[in-house]
Amino acid sequence: MASNAFLLNYLPIFLFILIAAGVSIAMIAGSLLAGKQNPDSEKLSAYECGFEPFTDARNKFDVRFYLVCLLFIIFDLEIAFLFPWAISLGEIGMFGFWSMVTFLSVLTVGFIYEWKKGALDWE
Repeated sequence: MASNAFLLNYLPIFLFILIAAGVSIAMIAGSLLAGKQNPDSEKLSAYECGFEPFTDARNKFDVRFYLVCLLFIIFDLEIAFLFPWAISLGEIGMFGFWSMVTFLSVLTVGFIYEWKKGALDWE
């Protein structure tokens, strides 16, 4: 009997998953049924900044591209942490404030390191 009560607690989650799957399937099916399916060579071609692809897709990229991507991820995470921190700053007190100052300091040191190494300079 206790296991039934335990499983009953998970019923809303199961229903939510079923509804989400049903809505997703309905959206995909509706898109396939309502949309025009007229593939041509232009629609099926690879898109590369408005130009036709002229080399193999497995070419090596410059390392600076990856460094800029990492910088974007770092600052994206920073923003993701700053919003909840700013909202709850009154509740978390000085410990929360100095924790975020430490976090931002570590990010700033990494940014300055990349800047000094020339990762942000493009030729």
